Amino acid sequence: MDWITRHVDDAPEVTAPDGSKVRILAACPRGSMARFTLPAGAVSVAVAHRTVEELWFFTSGRGRMWRRAPDGAEEITEVGPGMSLSIPLGTRFQFRADGDAPLVAIGVTMPPWPGADEAYAVDGVWSPAIARG
Repeated sequence: MDWITRHVDDAPEVTAPDGSKVRILAACPRGSMARFTLPAGAVSVAVAHRTVEELWFFTSGRGRMWRRAPDGAEEITEVGPGMSLSIPLGTRFQFRADGDAPLVAIGVTMPPWPGADEAYAVDGVWSPAIARG
């Protein structure tokens, strides 16, 4: 067994396919965890996943999350600290950081994130606007 212990400030940072900044946290054979940060005023690229599903828990900021199921059902949910939501396999989703603070969420991916080609861009409800810093 390999133990993983990682403080978020020491975790590797990458850019997700949706444009958000991701700190890669702990992982095990059946799941992985990351912190997603979208800058204030930014809108992510809309994406869907090929093989994984996710659970997100928002820790700071305010915004909205659009989700569209494979059957066409869709909703826009206001998100902020304490809000949790699911992104089932095949769901199209997009999120935005409303207000003057970044939108931050902890996400669990099941199975673990397999690599760069997992997410693919789809049509969303908002035009993407990612601030590059």
